[in-house]
Amino acid sequence: MKTITSKNKQSTREIILHAIKTSNQANIEKLAEVADISPVTVRHHINTLQAAGLIESESIRRKVGRPYFVYSLSEKGQELFPKRYISLTKRLLDELKARLPEEVVQEVFNSVVQGVLDDHEGEYEHLAFEDKLDYLVGLLGDEGFTSTWERSELGYVLREHSCPYISIGQEHSEICTIDTELIINVLQTPIKQHSCLLQGADCCEFVIAEEHSV
Repeated sequence: MKTITSKNKQSTREIILHAIKTSNQANIEKLAEVADISPVTVRHHINTLQAAGLIESESIRRKVGRPYFVYSLSEKGQELFPKRYISLTKRLLDELKARLPEEVVQEVFNSVVQGVLDDHEGEYEHLAFEDKLDYLVGLLGDEGFTSTWERSELGYVLREHSCPYISIGQEHSEICTIDTELIINVLQTPIKQHSCLLQGADCCEFVIAEEHSV
């Protein structure tokens, strides 16, 4: 799904999303005015955006008359808009690495991984190996990765087709330890990385030999 861009290139639905974003909450009449369309047409777009999970509605009661709805962006809708956290994260990592020894920085990354694992304690440890792979794909998805796995003559192959850290990782490759440590800890087995998105590959590919898949 594309990111919201400059106003002169926006579609009607993007204008509506932007209006909701800047207003925090907006009603049909306000959106019709901003988008310069009829309230009936706005309702059509609102229904589509709600079906896509991009906006949420709330019923507001009035002292007199029927209640009316106001609309706000869902978490999924918020993700359409450009954010500045990548630049901030890079600066924070610059400061972290400038002020702390390398081993302490690595301990910080390890603690991040442990925090994720603690949040999911008891959910995957008892699973069969292939079920763990399914669970891992979902967990990585929650962290922003798009991944798949398959069984091959090499063993089990896990591929990350997209990485949320790729922009940061170009300057701070240590951040790649987050997903590899998650993989190792969930599967409880050694892995071999055969390719990496940061090095220009189409995906990050990890292989687990059959004898380790217990």
